[in-house]
Amino acid sequence: MAPVARENLTTEVAVIGGGIIGLGIAWEAQRAGHTVTVIDPAPATGATFAAAGMLAPVSELHYQEDELLELTLASAARWPQFVASLPKDAHTGFNTSPTLVLGGDPADRKALADLRDVQASHGLEVAQLTIREARALEPMVGPQISCAYKVEQDHQVDPRAMAAALRAALLSAGGAAGGRAASAPVFIEQSATGLLHRDPRDTLSPVTGVLLADGSEVHAREVIVANALGAAKLGGLPDGLKLPVRPVYGDILRLRVPEHLRPLITATIRGMVRGLPVYIVPREDGTVVIGASSREDGNQGVSAGGVHQLLRDAQVLVPAVAELELLEMTARARPGTPDNAPLLGRVAGTSGKDVPGLIIATGFFRHGVLLTPIAAHITRQLLGNITDLAWEGFRPDRFSPALQPTQPSSRPAAGQPAQEHP
Repeated sequence: MAPVARENLTTEVAVIGGGIIGLGIAWEAQRAGHTVTVIDPAPATGATFAAAGMLAPVSELHYQEDELLELTLASAARWPQFVASLPKDAHTGFNTSPTLVLGGDPADRKALADLRDVQASHGLEVAQLTIREARALEPMVGPQISCAYKVEQDHQVDPRAMAAALRAALLSAGGAAGGRAASAPVFIEQSATGLLHRDPRDTLSPVTGVLLADGSEVHAREVIVANALGAAKLGGLPDGLKLPVRPVYGDILRLRVPEHLRPLITATIRGMVRGLPVYIVPREDGTVVIGASSREDGNQGVSAGGVHQLLRDAQVLVPAVAELELLEMTARARPGTPDNAPLLGRVAGTSGKDVPGLIIATGFFRHGVLLTPIAAHITRQLLGNITDLAWEGFRPDRFSPALQPTQPSSRPAAGQPAQEHP
């Protein structure tokens, strides 16, 4: 029997991956006037579904991640306008309340004091509080904590609500089918299996579209690979390109606060208890999110030990956590990279030029939600043939010795003028 002919579709920009990064990029591209199609069998059900949504460039500063700090700060500054770009009735859970950072014991106090010194060396504002001042701000905080700091610059958003708002905005602005019968809809809920090239025998030739799991094709002027851990498994990636993403699993809990305890907390609480990080994030619906463990054991399920640790440590900071109703235990994998920084940008090809039609956006690790606006902004610039040299250090080909990037390996200082390419 002859194979059934499948109708091929067309769009200007095809985004592989419907997590918050892919959705944010698609929204920004659509706002720039491009027709956009998002390809994902189950949008926003991966790391986005589990994420707590802390927008915390200051609290999440890690040692020797100076370049990443510049990126996270730039993205945090873009969050208000990114949310404002959505329809006025969109529910996102964006909240500009500060973050309270607490220590459990004297060793935690010393570790957080050392971290504050590093934060101060980068010009970041972290205000030290007395225990009494901390409990005046959040009365449910336990009296036995060893130290407290307030970070005005660190905020939060609800990733599930934000993803739903982005999806609704894309559908509303883009329509369901785009006009022509062969045009791609805004969302295609199936897997992408590979990239299409102008020359099928040459993976360094221009990318022209996406091959879908059912054998059909989506033809596009630009393809953005934003499907997290699935990015490295796509067929048709440029020869020599290494995308070293690894799964870093985290357990996260959602709990309902009884009416008589509401509000349990009004600001995000981050803490260190016996040297282990823990956070409690309030939601507008009377629930809180507690997370997140970090493990690389390959176990996709929820870890019993992780759940025990999170509940134990959260109760040190806020003892009333013991009275909450446990609603949900979730585990998801975040795509980590060797330097904990994203793989974001174009890929070097032949003759010193980048592979046309291809942008990579993966490897965001613990910063996926925080970095969504800047990833969307950088991608929008690249779609317009503009390269901001400040972010060239995050190129996705930086771990690919076989590929020679078009820019020197040393990263220009942040704020250096962008370059426009013909």
